[in-house]
Amino acid sequence: MHFSLLPLLLNGDIKALARCISLIENEATNYEQLLEKLPATSHTQVIGITGPPGAGKSTLVNELIQLLLEQGKRIAIIAIDPSSPFNYGALLGDRIRMSQHFNNPQVFIRSMASRGALGGLSPKIIEVSDLIKAAGFDYLFIETVGVGQSEVEVAGIADTTIVVVVPEAGDEIQTMKAGLMEIANIFVVNKADHSNADEFVKNLRLLAHTRQRDNWEIPVIKTVATQQEGLPKLIDAISMHQQQITNNIERHAQLLTEKTYQLIQRRRMKNINRKTLQLEIQQQLTAGTFNLYRFVNTI
Repeated sequence: MHFSLLPLLLNGDIKALARCISLIENEATNYEQLLEKLPATSHTQVIGITGPPGAGKSTLVNELIQLLLEQGKRIAIIAIDPSSPFNYGALLGDRIRMSQHFNNPQVFIRSMASRGALGGLSPKIIEVSDLIKAAGFDYLFIETVGVGQSEVEVAGIADTTIVVVVPEAGDEIQTMKAGLMEIANIFVVNKADHSNADEFVKNLRLLAHTRQRDNWEIPVIKTVATQQEGLPKLIDAISMHQQQITNNIERHAQLLTEKTYQLIQRRRMKNINRKTLQLEIQQQLTAGTFNLYRFVNTI
């Protein structure tokens, strides 16, 4: 049954894509074989959007979508929502924020719950990204939940990682989280109409200059997303970075290595249950036989 969806998926059928994503998330029978039949190459540009809460990531994505639609692009968005504390589902806040695009046939929006994932992403983000790439979208935006330093996980998924900050974020430039500095390919200073924005941008550019790598100096783009100010410059910066990394086999291998590592790690840990571990440890403690390293080796 799964394989009958594949031709539809490769033809860009939205319903087939949504169905395939559900099969993957629910780990339906033979879902791995469906993934194994996905094409090896894709023209989809995968853009990660991360940064601290309140930086305006969703508004920025919303306005970027509008501009790219005007250019005739097909766009997919994966919005990682914090898990509901009641049913581990996504809170669906992104669908409210992006409601103007929700029924557009050129836009595909999918909410995914983080389910407590430390990196701010969803456990099935790699597989879902590859399904979307197979469906032939021009852009895939992955917006993370905004949980802080641990969001660096997005850099292992995206071709281009955009870190969104605001002048009043509370972080001094000198003490900005090292993880965010390491993963940024592009900095966006949103809400740049605020009074202290110019000084913030100046200092961030100085710091970004010191982080230059792979012949790419991290641009710092000023935006006011609600007014669409600076967004054409941001699209140009994304395009320039994509050109920079095209045919860079070493970087491509680096991204694939990160994805491979995460998938192997997840599969090896699949049958490890924290509650079961605790019960076994408790029994051995009661018997007076517990040794941490011996116990780990038995696992």
